[in-house]
Amino acid sequence: MKLLEPSTPIAHPQKEPIKHWAVDERPRERFMAGGRDDLSPAELLAILVGSGSAKEDAVALMRRVLNDCNGSLRLLGRKSIEELCAYNGIGPAKAITILAACELGVRHEREEFRPQLFRSSEDIYHHFYPRLRGRSTEEVHALFLNQQLGFIRSVMISRGGIDASLCDLRVVLREALVCDAVHVALCHNHPSGNKKPSHADDELTQRLAQACRTMQLKLIDHIVLIDGDYYSYADAGKL
Repeated sequence: MKLLEPSTPIAHPQKEPIKHWAVDERPRERFMAGGRDDLSPAELLAILVGSGSAKEDAVALMRRVLNDCNGSLRLLGRKSIEELCAYNGIGPAKAITILAACELGVRHEREEFRPQLFRSSEDIYHHFYPRLRGRSTEEVHALFLNQQLGFIRSVMISRGGIDASLCDLRVVLREALVCDAVHVALCHNHPSGNKKPSHADDELTQRLAQACRTMQLKLIDHIVLIDGDYYSYADAGKL
C-alpha cells in the first residue's frame, strides 16, 4: 500500500534539529498529545531514529528514504541494512531500528485476522496474505486446525526459489500429528503474480491429500496466493 505524506507538511530548515522546533510541532510531542493519526510515516519513523544528519533533520531524512520507496512501507521493509546505511545520517543501529519497525508492522497485521473458525478459502487466504504478500521467493506454509476448524498453529514448511519451492510431505504430517490437528490447509505464493497452479502444484496437492487420508487427517484446501488474489483447490473442486 502506498502511503502518502500530508498535503501540507510542516516545513522547517533542513539543518534545524527537531529539538529546536516549536514544542507543538515536534513529532514526539504531537504523538504524546494524542495526535498519532495525524503523523506521517516519515514523522513516525523520525521518532524511532531520533536524529538526522548535519544536512537534514530526521523527518526530512526519513521523507527522502520513503520517497525512494515510492512512499511504501512494504518496500522500505525489503531494503537491506547496507542499502539503508547508504543514506547519510543512517548507520547500522538506525537501519536495524527501521527494519525492525517494519517487521513489527507485518507481524501486527498478521494478528489482525484470525477467525475463530476457518470456514472458507477466503479465511485461509486472509490468514496467510500478510505473511506471503510481496515475497520474491516461493514459500510453503501449512495451517493446522482442530475438529471444529479452529486454529491450532501455522508453520512455514519450506522456502524456495523464484518459481519453485520443495515441500516435504513428511514435515507437514509430522507437524499435524505433533499438534494433534484434524484438518490441514496448505498455502504457497507465486512471486510471478500468476495464480494459476502449476502441474507440480497439482501433483503436490494430490499426494498430500492422499497422505492425509492415510493418517486420518483431512486436507481441506491448498491456496495459491498472489498479491491481492488467490486460487483455491477446494473452490475449484479439485480436492
